[in-house]
Amino acid sequence: MTDISWLDEFSEKLAHLDAAYLRRKRRVVNAEHGAYLNVDGEQLLAFCSNDYLGLARHPNLIAAACSTALSSGVGASASPLVTGHSVENDDLERELAAFVDLPRALYFYAGYATNIGIVPALVSAGDSIFSDNLNHACLIDGARLSKATIHRYTHQNLDALDVAMSQCTSKRKLIMSDAVFSMDGDIADVAALHRLCEKHDALLLLDDAHGFGVLGPSGQGTLAQIGFVGEQFKRRILYMATLSKAAGVAGAFVAGDGCLIEWLMQSTRSYIFATAAPSMLASALRASLKVMKEEQWRRDQLTHLIIRLKQGLDQTILKTSSWKLLPSLTPIQPLLIGSNEDALAVMEGLRKRGIWVPAIRPPTVTPGTARLRIAMSASHSEQDVDRLVSALCDVYEELKTQVV
Repeated sequence: MTDISWLDEFSEKLAHLDAAYLRRKRRVVNAEHGAYLNVDGEQLLAFCSNDYLGLARHPNLIAAACSTALSSGVGASASPLVTGHSVENDDLERELAAFVDLPRALYFYAGYATNIGIVPALVSAGDSIFSDNLNHACLIDGARLSKATIHRYTHQNLDALDVAMSQCTSKRKLIMSDAVFSMDGDIADVAALHRLCEKHDALLLLDDAHGFGVLGPSGQGTLAQIGFVGEQFKRRILYMATLSKAAGVAGAFVAGDGCLIEWLMQSTRSYIFATAAPSMLASALRASLKVMKEEQWRRDQLTHLIIRLKQGLDQTILKTSSWKLLPSLTPIQPLLIGSNEDALAVMEGLRKRGIWVPAIRPPTVTPGTARLRIAMSASHSEQDVDRLVSALCDVYEELKTQVV
């Protein structure tokens, strides 16, 4: 009798993914001009990139990266606490701290590595974490690694959060929240979260991955958008943002009180035991900060296009279909379709019309809420937006006919 190995289970697991329309296909992608991508050899107009300001191919960023690569090479060669912390990385940290008006910043090679590392450095067994149930996976995984007690509260239900914190007996309490929620596009009530931190002697870890560069007078992020400047807000907020989205490059940073940032540098395993980001990326990011301050037209263009998309959908497809556009003032415009199968069908219908908007399905979103996560960019034009609206109307009519 042949023994059956547990390794044989993976083919069955993949079959279950196929049956539930959950298997994801990795595409081979090259950037082309404007908002176009070459996807598996096919040129498509893309509404799925987090390059919200269109900076990923900005000539100033490219020139900065190339110049530093020629002088310093393309690798950091060691962790930041050995020999990996370059002059460029050091300058970037100071400029990031000044940009978001916080005392000190710490630069990481990746956003996911930032959150899974800093959460266990802040709290541990016996402490308590309060986490919005729509937080990004890196916050969730960081909480699990910390071994602290995790209290999940219903999305943006701050009354429930207040009750949970009132009943908590832990001395150390950490609230974790996305600033802009990555799949819904709504913005956290940061002011109310801060008040709860004051009330319950807690720290707020705010993940502004999708607000940094987009919100605020010069793209400084959600804190600047709501007027959180000054010393009274800096003690209880630890601000994290990624640099691979609106900033157009790679990596992430965390900023806050100088003593707190020093502690994170001394105790965050994903910082201590990983090779630092190369100097060439830090140079590109320094150029990105300068562009964000100087080229306000990019945020103005983005705002204009978001309004045009919402108006176009309101006047057409949303009048007749069961599809729903979630309320969002950010570049993330989620169009809820419903089932996994239907979302994939809409995605394919758009692809046939030369438009690329991948379907988002569980476990990224809850079952029954499969969607197109339409991501807007300053690289888009008015004509691009109108083309997307028209294509969605055509796809809806085509699918409706097939059902009948």
